[in-house]
Amino acid sequence: KSSKPKRGKGKSSKKKAKVVKEEDIRSPAAMLNAYYICHNAPAFLEFRGFPWPGSPKKKGKKGK
Repeated sequence: KSSKPKRGKGKSSKKKAKVVKEEDIRSPAAMLNAYYICHNAPAFLEFRGFPWPGSPKKKGKKGK
């Protein structure tokens, strides 16, 4: 017998469940954030996930 302690195979890591908290998009903090980020109503709706009909599509950035 060896004096070394027995080890398990590989590292065992416990995965923690991520808690997703639903935020109110009409809360004062969210509205203040939208005020500084968005320039107009279509930009606000698109930022919140409601695309405006006929809005131009965003183009991807080129990586250098």
